[in-house]
Amino acid sequence: MTDSKLPEWANVLAVFDTETTGIATETTRIVSAHVSVLTPDGESTQGRDWLIDCGIEIPAQATAVHGITTERMRAEGAPAPDSIFEILTLLQGYFDAGVPVVAYNASYDFSILDREAKRYGLDTIASVKPVIDPLVIDKQVDKYRKGKRTLEAASAYYGVSLEGAHDAAVDAIAAGRVAQAIGRKYATELNMSANDLHDAQVTWAAAQAASYAEWRRGQGLAVFPGDGLWPVR
Repeated sequence: MTDSKLPEWANVLAVFDTETTGIATETTRIVSAHVSVLTPDGESTQGRDWLIDCGIEIPAQATAVHGITTERMRAEGAPAPDSIFEILTLLQGYFDAGVPVVAYNASYDFSILDREAKRYGLDTIASVKPVIDPLVIDKQVDKYRKGKRTLEAASAYYGVSLEGAHDAAVDAIAAGRVAQAIGRKYATELNMSANDLHDAQVTWAAAQAASYAEWRRGQGLAVFPGDGLWPVR
């Protein structure tokens, strides 16, 4: 089944999201994750969820975002090395099959997954490609829209339901539906293969980061090394 209104890359998408202990790439641990596949009409199939005992306490600030406590994680979470291996294996399978994987702000999730793999001595994903990042694409096709570019804001703008945000499954599926909505709206501009779109996003992400860094310098603010490297910093 395909939808003629969608670019070819958007007809079948895997979706991926994590909830974590923080934001620093080198030290953050994954505490929950979701991977599934969206049909052309945005229905989620083949879903997998993980609650992971990451081996450290979850900071209160992180629990306030995603609701997962250290106590619950320790009582219900699976061992981190096993879970990270399963996530890596599943995503590698989709990439090997040429199925695009959607992740909103992909350089966050894939960079943390990369460091988790290295932490446990696991093979990293051989080639993180093709990735679809609605954040990068939205900034490119609608550069001058005012307002936030969070998943919540993008979901509202593109008419995608997002109830229970900051749950890995909810966020992953919403990100995939946002990607499909962008694909429908900008079908002509985004009429390319998944691999070509991936390569375009590498360029777009670098340019977007450079523009943001220039703005920060103009405001006398610090610039963050590694910004603009996509999909893995």
